[in-house]
Amino acid sequence: MRNLFFTLTLSFCAVMSMLPDSAHAAVRRSVRKAVWYSPTVGHALPCRVSEPSRPATDIHGRQMTVVYLERLACEKIGRNSNATDVRWLLGQGYRVIALAYGRHPRAVSPHINADIAAINDSLSTGTFCGSESISDSRAYVLFEGYRLQRDVSYYHDDPTVYNYPAAYAAMPGDSLYMDIVYPANPSRAVPTLLSFSYSNSYAGTAGEGYTGRYAHRRMFLGYTFAMFDDTILEGAPAAGMAWAIADHPKYCDWGRGNPPGGAQKAYGSVEVNPDAARKVRAAIRTLRHFSAAHGMSTGIALYGFSRGSTAASLAIGDAPFEEWTQTLRSRHADGDSRIQAAVLGPGIFDYSIMPPSRNEFRHIATYCSTTADSVAAWRQQGGACAIRHKAVPTLLFHNTDDDPEYAVQAASLVRLLESTSTPYYIITDYGKGHSVPQKPVHLTLIYDFLTRHLSAGRP
Repeated sequence: MRNLFFTLTLSFCAVMSMLPDSAHAAVRRSVRKAVWYSPTVGHALPCRVSEPSRPATDIHGRQMTVVYLERLACEKIGRNSNATDVRWLLGQGYRVIALAYGRHPRAVSPHINADIAAINDSLSTGTFCGSESISDSRAYVLFEGYRLQRDVSYYHDDPTVYNYPAAYAAMPGDSLYMDIVYPANPSRAVPTLLSFSYSNSYAGTAGEGYTGRYAHRRMFLGYTFAMFDDTILEGAPAAGMAWAIADHPKYCDWGRGNPPGGAQKAYGSVEVNPDAARKVRAAIRTLRHFSAAHGMSTGIALYGFSRGSTAASLAIGDAPFEEWTQTLRSRHADGDSRIQAAVLGPGIFDYSIMPPSRNEFRHIATYCSTTADSVAAWRQQGGACAIRHKAVPTLLFHNTDDDPEYAVQAASLVRLLESTSTPYYIITDYGKGHSVPQKPVHLTLIYDFLTRHLSAGRP
């Protein structure tokens, strides 16, 4: 037997020696081993770097990458083998960096979130486990058994609402998209946590010919997960959920937006209704359609931080205005746009209670004054305005040393939730300033809240 092994080894080496140099390089580059220090387990983990034959890149030429967490201690919901799902990801053009946890008892929620934060911090620099030129807007952390559907269109944007640059208003509009991370061949139907990015995708500029340079930046790590060490979405699979991230319902350059013929930045970076509310509902309907086609449950909760929280709040009320529910530019317009729960960080829920001196108030006032009925337009600004008898169960979080307006907004929403006997929970001072919860105790509260209210899986 030993001689047979020796003979086979020589035969393999002989075949390799006959390959051209380019083939040698391809074989050597296909799989590479490395190690990565895990804050969660406290020691180095083996990692396996697999390169696709046809790499998918972002518009800057940087490689789309998936960090694949395998052999975890939590439930593996997708029933495919890891090898099958990794091959599928490679076939989609992703570089796959697989980290093997060896069933370490801490490789569960919420401890695994510390590793997700560290991974994203590294990915945002363009390097991880010896790999370089990693896209900072197309890099994902996936749990074993999960796959990724990228760039799912959910709404055909109306360029007459946020119409910067001017040439964009003459275009038919662009699509807003979402990325969906879901268990493949699931052992059970799981709910989904949907977030509206607090980064910004937009059409580009006229001088660039709308090249797409700024499109698909909803995962831009420099202004989302890495900047804030936000792991709530990507850690959801360890709590038995899928997740999705959508382009923010405001679709223009940061701080831009102007009335037809008006000055740039007149709308600032605020979400104006009914435009934003329609987009939020379109995203929910699109996600629910996808879920039904992939063996997932109908349960959907929204998670939002900062202006993503303002957007998410537009779906918590039981009495959306008729203008909010129009579906002309929506995908899957006949679907259900209700949700089951919401987790809202610091955000704006009712513009009418803001001091008139604040920029947000002035921007909304400018928008409302350009509408046919400015009084009716004012009454629709903010998610709290659509609550009549009850809202969905809501968890709020903010730090009291953040912008004081966030505490005012949260307190106002809490009073409304209490008056309608809506279940709610509030977390304060979990950290400092404008930030998201990161400690295991607070992450556990959030995931337990979501699990409790998403268990039925139906609106």
